[in-house]
Amino acid sequence: MAEAASSSPTPGLDWTVALQFNGSTAHLRTLQAAVAGGTQSHWSLDFEAVLVDDATTAAASTTKLIHLDVKDLEDAHSTLLTTNLFDALAHGKDASGNRSTMLRLLFPAHSGTPARSDVLEYRLRGSSIVHTVRSFLQPLTPVTATTPTSAHGITTPQTLLHLLSTAMGGIVAQSRVLNTTTLTDMLTTDLTYRLSLPYLLPTQPHQKEKKRIFWIQGRANITASHQFYAAARALGLTLVVADAPGHWMQPDDGPHAHFREAFVPLDIAGDAGLADRIVAAVRAYPEKVDGVVCISDVRLPAVARACEVLGLPTEQAGAYVVAGDKGRTRRAEIEAKAAVGNEGDAEEGFVLGEAGELEGVLKERGGRELVFPLIVKPCTGWNSDCVVKVRDLEELRAAVRRASARHKDSPAKNTGVVVEPYVDGPEVDANFVLLDGEVLFCDVTDDFPCSGDLVEGSPAANFMETLMDVPTALPQNEQVMVVESLRQSIKRCGFASGIFHCEARVRNSNGYYTPRLDNGILDLHVRSGSVEKSPSCYLHEVNARPPGYINCVAALLAYGVDYYAIRLLLALGPGENDRIKALAQPFLGGKPQYTLGIAVLPPTREGVMGSEDAVGEFLEANPDLRQHVVFHQTVKERGEVVQGPDSSELWCVGYVIVASREGRKACLELAQSVRERFDYKLLDE
Repeated sequence: MAEAASSSPTPGLDWTVALQFNGSTAHLRTLQAAVAGGTQSHWSLDFEAVLVDDATTAAASTTKLIHLDVKDLEDAHSTLLTTNLFDALAHGKDASGNRSTMLRLLFPAHSGTPARSDVLEYRLRGSSIVHTVRSFLQPLTPVTATTPTSAHGITTPQTLLHLLSTAMGGIVAQSRVLNTTTLTDMLTTDLTYRLSLPYLLPTQPHQKEKKRIFWIQGRANITASHQFYAAARALGLTLVVADAPGHWMQPDDGPHAHFREAFVPLDIAGDAGLADRIVAAVRAYPEKVDGVVCISDVRLPAVARACEVLGLPTEQAGAYVVAGDKGRTRRAEIEAKAAVGNEGDAEEGFVLGEAGELEGVLKERGGRELVFPLIVKPCTGWNSDCVVKVRDLEELRAAVRRASARHKDSPAKNTGVVVEPYVDGPEVDANFVLLDGEVLFCDVTDDFPCSGDLVEGSPAANFMETLMDVPTALPQNEQVMVVESLRQSIKRCGFASGIFHCEARVRNSNGYYTPRLDNGILDLHVRSGSVEKSPSCYLHEVNARPPGYINCVAALLAYGVDYYAIRLLLALGPGENDRIKALAQPFLGGKPQYTLGIAVLPPTREGVMGSEDAVGEFLEANPDLRQHVVFHQTVKERGEVVQGPDSSELWCVGYVIVASREGRKACLELAQSVRERFDYKLLDE
């Protein structure tokens, strides 16, 4: 059984709160009030929490007892001090043994406005000792500083309720430790790691006016967009969703309509007229619009052009055009390498306007043979669609024809093709928060080899992701090199600020993939010694938007950084720079709170999906795996067509993010178990 803290009450903190809920009584005995260290914006008041039938409540007899009627609590405080607290206390006395339980209230150490109202909840997500966290903050609502002495001398329910009204939030913490003093120390350490960012900012006059953002394309469903909508709400922003008629966000009585102010029916096809249609929609809206946001590659140039016409904050439309065309970004890379004397890169790849240009390019080489294998891909595209590795001229000609035809009839017509060397080195995804050319935050993720890397000669081999691991295992010097090289690539496109998802490979890396000796699972290892040539970064693409939804969730969980929130603020211009800088700060030291594995679940057979929630049902049936899963997403819902493993359309069935505090080995074992055991039902099965 957990022991009660035995220290005598701090002078002025000699009071205990008695609460009754659902036939049970709990005592909250004051322990200490202390100002947090470092850059944290709060001071805290701690309570030992016990049920009155617990022997540990003997210590409460030495303090003043304040009986608080839970009916007098404000809604913001009621759930924490009733349902959440009593659930934790009941859980603390279950069959697995007693646990110490405490309540910590957080108060503002200085006056200001919260960068976002849910900062406590999302930064504490994943803590191993936090049972519940509740924020009492309201979006864009300033708070006034108080001091720990305000907790002294509380004698009546009225003075206690007044104290509660000044709190920013509360945490119920629990752990199987010997006493509450140890638990308070553990929580203090955890908060230092998680809340060392200036989340209370000086109140600015412009914050009194709520800003409105048009969101172009509201995404496929709430499962693939909830983090975006939640961020907008916590930031105090008003959203107007513009999308095709019949979109799930259109009904005013829909289950998620509260996330937006209005829905504007709009033809969002990525054709030449999209910018004009956005301008007309914004001008027709009856309220002031302060920014326009889109995270769809094909629509980004049009959104930027619309913002330029409307006089709204944006990066140059031309920069989005360059980033959205892999041919233009490849030419920029070749020119940059040639400018510093690295002519080799200028000869190993080329860009075609259409398939018919290939023979002319081959003729111009004057007999110089191509070095195979090569990669062929369309100049526009996503999800590694139509990306193939070719081994000879015959395969090259066929792949160029397919790639050129892939988007020739799409609204944003493009017949261009990129041919580039196959770089046999570790692939990485790097996600950037860039402000005025400065990297505020970047996370580098290992993108594990796919069938296109591992399987030779198979027509089904492709470059769809298999597994992504956070953080990367690349040597530190290579990580630094990759970040700086990709920052320059982003700059070459013409950007100064934004959220960017870059994909690249490391040439001449000290890192290499091979099975681990301890479990036989493929992993990235680092050679001892050094390679003959210096490592370099080979850019695949710059995407001028946040990474895919599953990767945005992973960054929030691992580092506490929300790319969607920052992208929304960037759309409002320099007036939001302070909030951007604050929210771009990761957990203390930039260290992720655990190792994450993003397992991509590919289709194993084709048909029509019969499972309502294929990934959710799988996890329910495998509780041994579910306890290690921090997020999952089902892509193929019931009634949707599931493409088979040999299909050229690269759609996965879903994603699972597994987490391990033990390290990479354990994380890889969990991810492999998920991929090996996952299954789904088709309608005809």
